[in-house]
Amino acid sequence: MNVLGIIASGVAALFITVALAKSARRVALRPHVPNEPGGRAPRAEALRRTGGATAVLGVGTATGVALWLGAADDAAGSVGGLLAGAGIVAALGLVHDLKPLRTALRLGVQIAAATLVVCLAGLPPAAGVLAALWIVLVTNAFALLDHADGLLTAVGLVTAAGLLTCALVGGAPALALLPTTLVAGLAGFLLHTWHPARLRLGAAGAQFTGFALAASGALIQAAAPSGRAAWAALPALATVALADSALVLISRRRAARSPLRDTDDHIAHRLRRVRVTVPGAAVLTALWAAVPVATGTLVYADLLHPAWLLLPLAGTAAAVFALLRIPAYAPPRTAPPRTGSSRTTPSRTAAARRTQTSGVGAAIPAAASASGAKASAPGQGAPAARTAAGHPTVPPPPTGRPAAEAAAAAAERG
Repeated sequence: MNVLGIIASGVAALFITVALAKSARRVALRPHVPNEPGGRAPRAEALRRTGGATAVLGVGTATGVALWLGAADDAAGSVGGLLAGAGIVAALGLVHDLKPLRTALRLGVQIAAATLVVCLAGLPPAAGVLAALWIVLVTNAFALLDHADGLLTAVGLVTAAGLLTCALVGGAPALALLPTTLVAGLAGFLLHTWHPARLRLGAAGAQFTGFALAASGALIQAAAPSGRAAWAALPALATVALADSALVLISRRRAARSPLRDTDDHIAHRLRRVRVTVPGAAVLTALWAAVPVATGTLVYADLLHPAWLLLPLAGTAAAVFALLRIPAYAPPRTAPPRTGSSRTTPSRTAAARRTQTSGVGAAIPAAASASGAKASAPGQGAPAARTAAGHPTVPPPPTGRPAAEAAAAAAERG
């Protein structure tokens, strides 16, 4: 495959992806029907979630047309198996976007797709088993990076560029076909998935990207010349994706949480907790990925000794340790202490009030009967007058003078 064919495939993937993504974005942002609640049509959210299918169609169409035109005659079986396996996991991801599937089913389909790739590439049994396991591991590691706007797209773009360089340097231009179209497709889709994202890669785009990167790296390593340190250089290209998976597993293990339950404990989530913006988290992670990718590419090209790979690996380990110190989970809520007053129910309060009222009402007749008993005793006055409710009446205040004195005073004045 010549350089012109690679460039033409990349340009085609770029234009197809941009055109399809623009159409999907226009439909997703179309004004809603007035009678619909929620402010957006029901299909709009589905289109945003499955927007990665536009990148899959762009990359797959450009690669398939290049294969049909005979652009990879020397490795048509390997590239065809690579494209078929990536298409299978993309279709699985699209179904998962619309209706979530079980983890066991997804892993089974991914293993079958990876087996198809290694069989069509003609790898030996032992190397094929290791390559299939590596493909499944790295596919899911890259798919987990789709937890922030533009993050997986930027990291995948950097990694695909490194694989493209390794394929060209290693003398396997046919294996550079899919990394080339993937670079172009992700570059065209990055405009739509950047924060604030109008479209998302979703499971379809994320698994397609991860599988294409992982399988391309495995096949480039298998086709590498014997004098190159491909065994150390190419795995380094997936350093950030594997670091994110290790970060998640370690933190969930420490917190006694399920490793399969997705929460906000990934790289971008922790960076956001130290006040890094969403675009800043994507840029920082892409720059982090660029360091091992550049180092691995230079080692693969025999420009650096493999020992140089220890530097980005040590830096990655230090970064993971620092990110682990950022709290990712909210503290458990403690139940408020129960006191006697807090445990008093309204029914009990009403019952107490009724008891108090009945007690007061009962005390009044008792007092009346007691006073009546005292009035019947010899030498005592008449019983006090009471109202209809049983309460004693208040007597008028005394005038201070007898009635006879008051009459005499009136006569004197007259």
